[in-house]
Amino acid sequence: MRFLKRMKEDMDVVFAQDPAARSYIEIFLTYSGLHAIWAHRLAHMFFRHKWFFIARVISQISRFFTGIEIHPGAVIGRRFFIDHGMGVVIGETCEIGDNVTVFQGVTLGGTGKEKGKRHPTIKDNVLISSGAKVLGAITIGESAKVGAGSVVLKDVPAHSTVVGIPGRVVRQHGKKIRTDLDHHKIPDPIADRCKELQEEIDQLQAKIAELEERKEHGYNHL
Repeated sequence: MRFLKRMKEDMDVVFAQDPAARSYIEIFLTYSGLHAIWAHRLAHMFFRHKWFFIARVISQISRFFTGIEIHPGAVIGRRFFIDHGMGVVIGETCEIGDNVTVFQGVTLGGTGKEKGKRHPTIKDNVLISSGAKVLGAITIGESAKVGAGSVVLKDVPAHSTVVGIPGRVVRQHGKKIRTDLDHHKIPDPIADRCKELQEEIDQLQAKIAELEERKEHGYNHL
């Protein structure tokens, strides 16, 4: 009975978050994010009882059908919503609070082969937009927002918005955060390298022209 109530709660979240949702039967049958969450709960139960192989099998079957990979060791709170979930990856030691929303392509991952806690902690009411990467044993504070495509490597304070690569807090408690970064002076390493290569080519062409001129003068003297 409790399990059915949780399923009903999950579907209510879809209604609240997704204006395209029309009926419970549609949500039940067609929302891959919901299927991934339900499969994770089963896998996590086996994981907690140290049935690791069965837990991983369930998670990989879910990944095959939904395109969403959630390690069975991850701890996920209530009313978790994955919108357009293809490509979402959630690591083993990740901890997610209540009322969290993530979009497609989000990675909650690690930064290497470190042991122990190596994945993010996501507090309540966080929103993580499409393609964002939150990496390492960092904490995303309550009610924070992570912009699309951001790469977050440091803790994010509560009630703040972080964007960019690497992630930078640009708003906190509804107020803009002043930064010293002049956006018109952002370095472009590719353009700088192309400029260096062009300068080297110009120097080589000048050297070749000089050698050809010397060679030509040498033949004339003969």
